[in-house]
Amino acid sequence: MRSYKFILLTIVLMLVLAACGGRSSQKDQVEVFSWWTGGGEAAGLDAMIEVFKAEYPDIEFVNAAVAGGAGTNARAVLAGRLQANNPPDSWQGHAGQELIGTYVAANQLEPLNFLYEEEGWLAVMPPTLIPLMSEGGNIYSVPVNIHRANVLWYNPSVLTANGISVPTTLSEWYAAMDTLKANGMEAPLALGEQWTAMHLFETVLLASLGTNAYNGLWDGSTSWSSPQVTTALQDFQKLLTYTNSDASALSWQDAAQLVINGDAAFNVMGDWAEGFFREIGSVPMQGYGWAPTPGTGGNFQFLSDSFVLPRNAPHRDAAIAWLKVAGSKAGQDAFNPVKGSIPARNDADRSLYGEYLLSAMNDWASNTVVGSLTHGVVANDSWKSEIDTALGLFLNNGNIAAFQAALAAACSASGPCQ
Repeated sequence: MRSYKFILLTIVLMLVLAACGGRSSQKDQVEVFSWWTGGGEAAGLDAMIEVFKAEYPDIEFVNAAVAGGAGTNARAVLAGRLQANNPPDSWQGHAGQELIGTYVAANQLEPLNFLYEEEGWLAVMPPTLIPLMSEGGNIYSVPVNIHRANVLWYNPSVLTANGISVPTTLSEWYAAMDTLKANGMEAPLALGEQWTAMHLFETVLLASLGTNAYNGLWDGSTSWSSPQVTTALQDFQKLLTYTNSDASALSWQDAAQLVINGDAAFNVMGDWAEGFFREIGSVPMQGYGWAPTPGTGGNFQFLSDSFVLPRNAPHRDAAIAWLKVAGSKAGQDAFNPVKGSIPARNDADRSLYGEYLLSAMNDWASNTVVGSLTHGVVANDSWKSEIDTALGLFLNNGNIAAFQAALAAACSASGPCQ
């Protein structure tokens, strides 16, 4: 009888342990939110996920990516989740005011100084970036890359066939596109949906205003009502006359493809386009070439994708593990050659990077660095949204005076002109 009771007790205990063990043996998880859903972006994320899985095999990676609009759609979904107190464990954002002026201002992120100290990142991350990711002495994100925004992509064969040199100034660019139009090319400058127009707009502001006045737009020292800005808006309007009429219906990839096909000669897009070109089998300096957007030579208009740790992350330890990989040399060297960006760290294995990315590394180290509007560096989400609304109206009505007045009002409402 005693033996039977012992056996029964043993069975019950085993069942209890099995039940508890079943719960504890389930993998921990980390839900990471981004807008990398296609092309080199998704492939780069997959490459970094593989590094994460190798280092943390007991943590399940949950990819919560949302497509569309260069992150606009994803940030809208994220805003809803944060409002519902349902944050992902980590999310992608752009270093600069997109994070500092939006999420840090709302007290939604944990400082990451402890990670920078533990991992020794201050010694390998660019000093240019640290202040942009910081507020009140605290660092709030982990950058995985550096992208260049002011890149003119061109079709070398089209330029050669029309006797055109790569333009370096706005006037040379206009002349080149006038020649192309005279030779039968209806739309020499490929453009996509509205966010790509904002991307073009920010490079024209830099080209027309110059470095100091451009920077002044974001700190209040350049007036949005000034004659300088009027001239910049006129330059932007002139460039739009060379673009395709179906721009609003095209993604950035569609617009870039027009250059590869020879249906357009030029496209202004960030250097994630180079990842797309390689993905479709195009060969550097044969299928596509690159140069700074005319008028912006010597400037590196940048953005940086980074990841954060939200307050009350559901799986905080797993999120920290993800951030360690995102900031690591292995993670960045896996991600960036595929994504079409250069690593934020300064100790990359240069042998992994192609011709374009090596040139970008050299320019990042030697050019004057300025921030991107479209991609979150210089303006918070509220200010950027007001600029985007003004831009949308201008694309429809072409009224420069109204556009400039709206830009000035946006600075007064959400920017440093308050």
